[in-house]
Amino acid sequence: MIHLKTIIKLLMVVCFAAWLVMPLQAAVLSQCPPDTDGIDTDGDGDPANDHVCIHMAAGDGFVNMADGKLQYIFGFSDVTGIPDDMVIMSAMVGADFPSPTIRVKEGQKVYLTLTNVGMMIRPDLFDPHTIHWHGFPNAASIFDGVPDLSVSINMGSSLTYYYNVVEPGTYMWHCHVEATEHMQMGMLGQLYVEPIQNNLPDGTLLGAFVHHTGYKYAYNDGDGSTYYDVDYPIQIASFDPAFHDASLTVQPLPFAMMDDKYPMLNGRGYPDTVIPYALTNTAGDDGYTMMNRQSQKIDALIEAQKGQKILLRVSSLSTTDFFTLTIAGIPMRVVGIGSRLLKGPNGEDLSYKTNSVTLGGGEAMDVILDTTNVPVGTYVLYSTNLNALSNDQQDFGGIMTEVVISAP
Repeated sequence: MIHLKTIIKLLMVVCFAAWLVMPLQAAVLSQCPPDTDGIDTDGDGDPANDHVCIHMAAGDGFVNMADGKLQYIFGFSDVTGIPDDMVIMSAMVGADFPSPTIRVKEGQKVYLTLTNVGMMIRPDLFDPHTIHWHGFPNAASIFDGVPDLSVSINMGSSLTYYYNVVEPGTYMWHCHVEATEHMQMGMLGQLYVEPIQNNLPDGTLLGAFVHHTGYKYAYNDGDGSTYYDVDYPIQIASFDPAFHDASLTVQPLPFAMMDDKYPMLNGRGYPDTVIPYALTNTAGDDGYTMMNRQSQKIDALIEAQKGQKILLRVSSLSTTDFFTLTIAGIPMRVVGIGSRLLKGPNGEDLSYKTNSVTLGGGEAMDVILDTTNVPVGTYVLYSTNLNALSNDQQDFGGIMTEVVISAP
């Protein structure tokens, strides 16, 4: 009997050979129109740089959980700047988890090309993919990424999405084709829009607050109430290892029995969350030729100096559970929910102090940690869900990371 891995390797060789002879010039097309209108729409003083061009690839790959288990994933990778005729070869089995963070500014025009490079490990799957900016007001429904209303991208094809970035805040992005499956498999990313208030002239008064060049805010608050010094994206997600293992070999998948045993922050369980560099998977060691590559590039270590304000851009794209995050010893203030500033219609301050925040799948919050009266030291941001503090059978893991406050 031929071993399953041998069959997969043979299929990979066939798939690789097929791509070599395919006419690629028509398959991959990234679009990036020049900015020539002479209007400064993002407020940075340069009227010729308001167009932002991004190129993402969708495919499959591998990541390791904090206990070492290798997991097969679907995902995205950033191929911006790679020549179109090299994208497919570059991005095959190159999926990252989480997907690359998209960080743009209010007023910019974003042209985001998605290329579907196919499933190298499962060449029998012909899944199309899309990009959905969750919670974002789209320029037109065709750019929403929901297949019923827009267009999905088949293997070997590209589509360029257009976004007129008019709403600051914390969002998220994911594939919306067979959403439960593709999101569980890892097609999740972080997205946030910086407010145009960051680029006000030096000395501008925001109420009694004086803005200075370099100051940063979560929103266009008008009073400096969402000022922060450093910010960190923190995204909650979780994996069901049985679901991922099934995706490597068979379908249909056990949707009704989905049981996430690897809860994570930024695609890692503790202690991997505090490793401040990209992690390389061990797919090659497990028999998948030439596939050891960096696939977990975003850590969750939070660092600041005493007295600074930390903005946590917290989001959840869990497909199964609600999760609660807490931190002992550092005050938390929620200033935004669902990518909206917490202010009333007449400017009333609706932000609130808390010791924990709870998020379900698809929710986002902007939380400011004020370290003014916090002693220097290491604090722990973690989930109060006790079952989320493990990496499957390994204790002291899961949704947990460190907040390191140093002397100024």
